[in-house]
Amino acid sequence: MATSQTFLERYARIGALDQQKNELIEELLTRITDLENSFRQEKLDRERETRFNRDIQLHEMELMDQISRIKTIMDREPFVVVLLDGEGIIFRDDFLQLGEQGGRTAAKQLWTTLEAYVAETFPGVISPKIMTKIYLNVKGFGEMCARNGITSEPTTINDFIRGFNESLSFFEIVDIGAGKNKAHDKIRESLKLYLYNCHCHQIFLGCPSTSDYSRFLEDILTDGDLTGRISLVEGLPFEKDMEAVKESYRVTSFPDIFRMVKMVAPWNAPWRGTLTTASRSVLTPSPTQQFQQTSAPLSRTSTSTNLSGTGAPLSASTINQVSTDFQAVVRPKASGSSPPKNVERNKYGQRVDRFDFKAINRDELNRLKKLKLCNYYFLLGECPNEENCYHDHDRKLTRQELHTLSAIARMTPCRFGLDCSDPECIYGHRCPQSEPGKKTCFRGESCRFEPVAHGIDTTIVKVTKI
Repeated sequence: MATSQTFLERYARIGALDQQKNELIEELLTRITDLENSFRQEKLDRERETRFNRDIQLHEMELMDQISRIKTIMDREPFVVVLLDGEGIIFRDDFLQLGEQGGRTAAKQLWTTLEAYVAETFPGVISPKIMTKIYLNVKGFGEMCARNGITSEPTTINDFIRGFNESLSFFEIVDIGAGKNKAHDKIRESLKLYLYNCHCHQIFLGCPSTSDYSRFLEDILTDGDLTGRISLVEGLPFEKDMEAVKESYRVTSFPDIFRMVKMVAPWNAPWRGTLTTASRSVLTPSPTQQFQQTSAPLSRTSTSTNLSGTGAPLSASTINQVSTDFQAVVRPKASGSSPPKNVERNKYGQRVDRFDFKAINRDELNRLKKLKLCNYYFLLGECPNEENCYHDHDRKLTRQELHTLSAIARMTPCRFGLDCSDPECIYGHRCPQSEPGKKTCFRGESCRFEPVAHGIDTTIVKVTKI
């Protein structure tokens, strides 16, 4: 017979089971709650991801459409640009001698050659436009051509440029005038502009072998992606400043169009064709040749009269025998024999002009500058382009005004610098602002004179008689 103790024990065991059952139910309920929360969060995340993916897909479609439109715009109007410095890239003589027709022929041949080169080297560029800009000191280049006997008339180079500029829409020769680094500065800024232009697929750079260009090209090398966008055009052979840097660029040359040999500038070059007053004015600002007077002197205004008086062209060997006093054409000549003409030089052989710029009245100098007087007419006695000259020929100047005008002319650098042998040259051969021993002046790098024209020893030890 079971006792009460037995029932108590059985009851305790059943109570323990109920407790375990309740704990199990609570644990199951907690687990279900956690799973429901996780499921709900997962569902929310899934829905959010689905919406995000849908939005991404829509955005991607929009981007692809935008990229397609941009690519269409980028592929529209492709072009290559040719930037040439006239100091290092010079057209062949046979083009220059033909004047306007030579300019047209040179432009068309350059375009044909470039088109074939681009099609072969850059097949991915379909029918690009070719833009060519040549930066040139036209006056100085004309003088150089005359001194080398390439042209006999000063208008030939101007005719060549006109023919070149009129031949094609994007072909032009830009006259930069005289001055240091003008072409380099313009080409550098243009190259920076085109270098990042998506429509410009290649830049052809033709330049002389100067440290300015080599440094600029070295700076571009720091970005390897840009070097492939530049091709160097070699005209006159590259020298040491460009030899090192050119290895990193594509280099090409067009010998059928450009000179591959330097143009020299001898003083007594063999002139070709008819030697006219106008052509002599291009050879030098102040002619040095003298001839004996005959009964057929040249008139002051007849700038196209032939020296022989017969209209036949003269050879270089005939010039010394021509019986016309060229000095009478340039300026009035006093009676009697002319004194010998001298060019004074220092111990280094550098030309020294006796001229004290500190003694020139600055107010008077500035006043005469504003009058726009013709240096040729007042200082040499004859303007080679008087009919079309835009400067004043009508004033009567005092001796002091002529002296001041000479100082103004000396502020323009002579193209031949310290080596100039023309005793009547009116232009400057040393910087008027610099002092002996000082290699610069207050203008610094903006000075129109070359660095070598500063700090010149003005002690004269040598005189060259002309």
